[in-house]
Amino acid sequence: MATVSAFRPPPPMTRASSERQVRIELAACYRLVAHFGMDDLVYTHISARLPGKEEHFLINPYGMMFHEVCASDLVKIDLEGNLVGKNAYPVNKAGFVIHSAVHMARPDIMCVLHTHTRAGVAVSCTAEGLLPLNQFALQFYDRIAYHDYEGVALEEDERARLVADLGAKPVMILRNHGLLAAGRSIAEAFSLMYYLDQACRIQIDAKAMGGKIVLPPSAVRKKTAKQFQGMAEKPQSTSMGQREWPALLRLCEKLDPGYKD
Repeated sequence: MATVSAFRPPPPMTRASSERQVRIELAACYRLVAHFGMDDLVYTHISARLPGKEEHFLINPYGMMFHEVCASDLVKIDLEGNLVGKNAYPVNKAGFVIHSAVHMARPDIMCVLHTHTRAGVAVSCTAEGLLPLNQFALQFYDRIAYHDYEGVALEEDERARLVADLGAKPVMILRNHGLLAAGRSIAEAFSLMYYLDQACRIQIDAKAMGGKIVLPPSAVRKKTAKQFQGMAEKPQSTSMGQREWPALLRLCEKLDPGYKD
């Protein structure tokens, strides 16, 4: 019990939060994605909008693995992926194409999280996409978008098509590519991605068993989705992910408190 109370996590992050707090929480998110096996060597990104009038964001240095990322390592960029100020590390400008599209179109979104997990990519390769198979998946029922694969996301003109497909939804399956979560906070983005990936893993496991797949009735799907929607529409300070976020920060502290450096 003493171990838990020894670490006091920062309060839930809002748009008024300082750059320092955003850096700490984003570094924690990188560490957590690595801890739960959702990273892909030095590829994919998690970006977070910084407070202030200017459209500036933080993203990981190109070439650094997620489990290495510290708060001071995060690179500040603008909407076009250009470096802002002095930075010790390079940035994968092309890798920000997907993120910039969402940030430009969705001012309500603070954090964009993109992964290439084995389960996420596998489900993205199927015509049926994510099935309403279990409680994890049902939170995304009628709340998940799909974007067809156009090759490596290097072309800026793809941004318009991507955001048109995303609309106002919180998560997207990039077909033949991976998963994307858009959160009003870093905590919300992480929670969305964690459960989206879990839903993909369970779907693969269930189909691998070879038995008949049982889907909940349509009325139950809609009811469950509405229950989750109610939670999703709560104010940012009490939104999805905020309840478990302090515990996840304690986990980061236990694994390596250096993430805050």
